[in-house]
Amino acid sequence: QVRLVESGGGLAQAGGSLRLTCAATGPVFVVNTMGWYRQVPGKQRELVASNDGSGSVNYAEAVKGRFAISRDNSKKTVTLQMDSLKPEDSAVYFCNADIAVINPSTGIPYSSNYWGRGTQVTVSS
Repeated sequence: QVRLVESGGGLAQAGGSLRLTCAATGPVFVVNTMGWYRQVPGKQRELVASNDGSGSVNYAEAVKGRFAISRDNSKKTVTLQMDSLKPEDSAVYFCNADIAVINPSTGIPYSSNYWGRGTQVTVSS
């Protein structure tokens, strides 16, 4: 079973930093786009940053210049370095990835989208 496991969430003060890490585990064949989303209760989940693994990155306007996404394909991980944190960054952060696995019956890879369970980030004033 493919899983995305997040770590690094916690409490930070405004202006501080946190670093989130997501690792893809299980029978991963190829990891394609990886990214981070966040969600506040009562609101829709929103994209924070993504990295397609081929040089293209995308950031939400609210985090540009403060957050940086990177990935290590050999380790099948993606990280989100969050600097200059603001209270409005408080949310549950979810790792998301498009991952191809091998169909055990056919030997042909197929792609699916996966979500981590989420990690809480709380930024105090």
